Amino acid sequence: MRKEPSLSASLATTDDPRWAQVVARDKSADGRFWYSVATTGVYCRPSCASRTANPRNVTLHDTLESARQSGCRPCKRCNPEGSSFAEENAALIEQACRMIEAAEQPVPLADLAAAVELSPAYFHRLFKAQTGVTPKAYAQAHRARQVRGHLAAGSSMTEAIYAAGFNSSSRFYERADAILGMAPGRYRRGGAEEELRFAVGQSALGAILVASSASGVAAIMLGDDPERLLRDLQDQFPRAALVGGDHAYERLVAHVVGFVEEPARGLDLPLDIRGTAFQQRVWQALRAIPAGETVSYAEIARRIGAPRAVRAVAGACAANALAVAIPCHRVVRRNGALSGYRWGVERKQRLLERESAA
Repeated sequence: MRKEPSLSASLATTDDPRWAQVVARDKSADGRFWYSVATTGVYCRPSCASRTANPRNVTLHDTLESARQSGCRPCKRCNPEGSSFAEENAALIEQACRMIEAAEQPVPLADLAAAVELSPAYFHRLFKAQTGVTPKAYAQAHRARQVRGHLAAGSSMTEAIYAAGFNSSSRFYERADAILGMAPGRYRRGGAEEELRFAVGQSALGAILVASSASGVAAIMLGDDPERLLRDLQDQFPRAALVGGDHAYERLVAHVVGFVEEPARGLDLPLDIRGTAFQQRVWQALRAIPAGETVSYAEIARRIGAPRAVRAVAGACAANALAVAIPCHRVVRRNGALSGYRWGVERKQRLLERESAA
């Protein structure tokens, strides 16, 4: 037999910030908690369209199992046992992504939308919210990966172009630098002809390797073993010529070390930032976070206009090769806890502590 909630329990419901999400029928809260209603004998997801219950009769549940144990039955209107609205949307976008990847030629927006039974305008907004990029940009990135993959497998440039779905070589060469990050011939040779100067310094966080191209600093790496850092640099730029920096370049490295030791100094360096359009949007948002502050991955996703692309934001942070210059260490989980960091969570903690004390 179900128990009527006590007055204190009812007050706890209205004081709980999740109650506001129930009142707002917030779809983004689906799957994060559930609620049961003593008078109707059902439990629901937060977005349930039923008339808002009296909070005196409502109990909020952290888990679906807790809602089941309340003695109530699942609501037939919102189906709390099934997939959430967000999960259903994610499945639709996943379906569209696989369709884009399997197609030999670019798929029109209208055809993608029709395949998942959505209007083109709504599908376009939903796709960008889920992935952080438009369907067209996603398709272009996929074709770029195909070109690079075929070249890595030994195909000629012409073979790689047509295998990736470009219907003419001229269309590819119009955007070759954007697709490959450099001229096609140079890419085919593994980035040969590019020269990177580098030097290694020491700080309280261990070794710091800094490498620069003619355009600016292309990598700042942290670690315990300088030789391992150099191997990582070689892996990242496999055919570039690595040249040890002279005394002038070592002063630049000392500037980076000084920033790590005293964050209040600031770090104003020309950067050679290499990444996809989405990654660069994320990295730009990271550079806007003031020293001494942290934000969540979800907040970064919101700031770049892609609130559902939280995992993609985390992936962009993990791909960042410019430690401290692009401060991915200032991004934390929603609850404030530290998560993975390319150069170790302990270093992330120490960087944040230094910035907070500055």
